[in-house]
Amino acid sequence: MVDWLFYTIALWAALGCRLMAGIFFIFSNTVMSALARLQPRQGIAAMQAINRTILNPLFFAVFFGTAAVCILLAASLLWRWHQPEAGYLMAGSLLYLVGNILVTIVFNVPMNESLDVLEPESVEAADTWAGYLTRWTAWNHVRTVSALLGALAFILALG
Repeated sequence: MVDWLFYTIALWAALGCRLMAGIFFIFSNTVMSALARLQPRQGIAAMQAINRTILNPLFFAVFFGTAAVCILLAASLLWRWHQPEAGYLMAGSLLYLVGNILVTIVFNVPMNESLDVLEPESVEAADTWAGYLTRWTAWNHVRTVSALLGALAFILALG
């Protein structure tokens, strides 16, 4: 029973990481490039709307639910460190928690909050937008890669 439950939790971690990697990939590969092609006032307004819309229960369930599963797995390794998959499970958990949760809290969210109060028609909007696009996308690349590597680590642990 314990092994089946542990396997199921690790599978949920892999799926959550993969889903978040997909969301972040779409932003890095498509959404941010599309917004960069707009006039700054249009791009700012669109990103402000996206940032408000993404804050919904389903997104939070996947984003923070995956974090909770990673914390649970990492904590459970105190009793399972001797298992061959333990290193992969710890790596996957740390990749997600540091590369997604911490990066989001420390970098992406503060940038989003600064953008949220920016008036798209203001004089400083164009310069702010150009810097935002570069920095936000760079940190989003980090989130994409860390979520993908986290998913890979969980898949290797399950194999």
